[in-house]
Amino acid sequence: MCGIVGYVGDQDAVPILINGLKRLEYRGYDSSGIAIHHNGKIEVRRSVGKLTNLEKTLSKKALSGTTGIGHTRWATHGKPSEQNAHPHRSGGCVLVHNGIIENYLPLKQQLQKEGYHFESETDTEVVAHLVAKYMKQGQGLSDAVQAATKEIRGSYAIAAVCEGEPHSLVVARSGCPLVIGRSGKSSLVASDVMAMLAHTRDVIYLEEGDLAVVTPTDIRVIDAQRHPVTRATTAITWDSEAAEKSGYPHFMLKEIHEQPQTILDTLRGRYSFETGEADLPDLSLTSAQLIAAKKIWIVACGTSWHAGLVGKYLLEEMVKASVQVDIASEFRYRDPLVEKDDLFITISQSGETADTLAAAREAKLKGARVMSIVNVVGSTLARESDGVIYTHCGPEIGVASTKAFTAQLTALYMLALHLGRVRGTLNANDGRIWLERVVSLPMRVEHILKREAEIVAIAKRYYMKRNFLYLGRGINYPIALEGALKLKEISYIHAEGYAAGEMKHGPIALIDKDMPVVVLAPRDRLYEKTVSNLMEVKARNAPVIAFVSEGERDLGKAADAVFTIPDVPQLLTPILFVVALQLLAYHVAVLRGTDVDQPRNLAKSVTVE
Repeated sequence: MCGIVGYVGDQDAVPILINGLKRLEYRGYDSSGIAIHHNGKIEVRRSVGKLTNLEKTLSKKALSGTTGIGHTRWATHGKPSEQNAHPHRSGGCVLVHNGIIENYLPLKQQLQKEGYHFESETDTEVVAHLVAKYMKQGQGLSDAVQAATKEIRGSYAIAAVCEGEPHSLVVARSGCPLVIGRSGKSSLVASDVMAMLAHTRDVIYLEEGDLAVVTPTDIRVIDAQRHPVTRATTAITWDSEAAEKSGYPHFMLKEIHEQPQTILDTLRGRYSFETGEADLPDLSLTSAQLIAAKKIWIVACGTSWHAGLVGKYLLEEMVKASVQVDIASEFRYRDPLVEKDDLFITISQSGETADTLAAAREAKLKGARVMSIVNVVGSTLARESDGVIYTHCGPEIGVASTKAFTAQLTALYMLALHLGRVRGTLNANDGRIWLERVVSLPMRVEHILKREAEIVAIAKRYYMKRNFLYLGRGINYPIALEGALKLKEISYIHAEGYAAGEMKHGPIALIDKDMPVVVLAPRDRLYEKTVSNLMEVKARNAPVIAFVSEGERDLGKAADAVFTIPDVPQLLTPILFVVALQLLAYHVAVLRGTDVDQPRNLAKSVTVE
């Protein structure tokens, strides 16, 4: 979730870039920097930490100019440091980059053979050297950027400047957003319209594969087929608060709709179709250490605990290992039988959850190897773990977690693949098949989001009910728990999640015509048993809301409301079901008039017991 800002015009670029970067702080970052055309040269200033540190750096040595680029970085390749912060330079070319270059390593090795020296650990520096290489061959900046993008594989939004072209910016995008705005004798570029609203409300959104040359008075766009094109201008009508929400009425809805990108961001740079393997560079645990683990533990709180429960099903099926899942607040007050060399997985969005941190510390004392799945780079849990999988899903403003949960599931999918390959339960072909399925998830989530109106219609039928029951089986039992949690968190409706087979052991006594029952029923090996559970519910006159796989007919006839998800293998259904349940909870809460983003009594990160 890095941020890009660029300016070319007739004003001093420095304050414009700094103010634009401040408008992107909500996205999260660990370092920042700017590059300015100054007295015939390009001057670069960078710093670690908050933008105030960059401002202090700038105050020590005056810098001004009318063309420049700025960046806030969230570390992927290389730790947060001044050396790894953007912009990056090669010769007379300086650029900033969002995204991940998946083939950076072979490109880096080739460039090193050609005499290029690397000063950072980042994948971005590869792009800077490629652009400089083509410029040395006599190409202008736009042609050099175009040539460089043909060599890179992955996702990118690039903004570049060069000393020989002091009055232009060149930008390009693939998989990461870029927007361009015009204002008088100035042009601006950014990764988010929020960065430029102080200067213009008329913007152009670049499309996939576009490259643009931006000057103070002109914007020239070239499409993926290298044809000149004209992109439509969009007038932004949001106020500043709505702009931060990208036009959505609530952060929660925005974050629900960000999930296709969230999944992509968690996957990028972490897999190889050729080998059928997951590449987890921050895991820092050797194959021998992972093989030595006799038992796997997963410990977390709240929504992250539900992700851990899904992880148990994944790891036991794909890795054939014994997995114990614990609530962190319970784990620390018993004497768990953690042994030396056990693999201890902690999950926390913030990396500061007090109970989870305490559990990780206790496990380390017992000799376990601790790895964490966290979102915040440099968080306490990340620093104290032996290895980390960062989800890189950006800040989640809504208190009720949505995109952080799907990012955690995606990270668990990649961890399951990695452990399966290392421990020999999956071969290369198994890995390739698994990757093909996981990589298709963003498209399938998009399919669900486009049918949001169907969820709204269901919400309108049942939003006045006072109690809900959620039923799931197998790997979707944790999703029933998570769906119920979302509803109670933001709508204040009493909701419970149960394993469907447990319904007759108590909850069935509560079922009547006033309790809607949400049933998760994918077409899997437990399908017929789930149908039987649903029929028991119908026999007691309860309204049934069925979430089923496409092509399903039996439940559709019996249920009062039906929503279908794409038909995917069983292990991938949790992400698709949970997105639909998030939408249901959101729209029920909106209809009830509650504070969706900041529900009562809840905090985003629980840093005390």
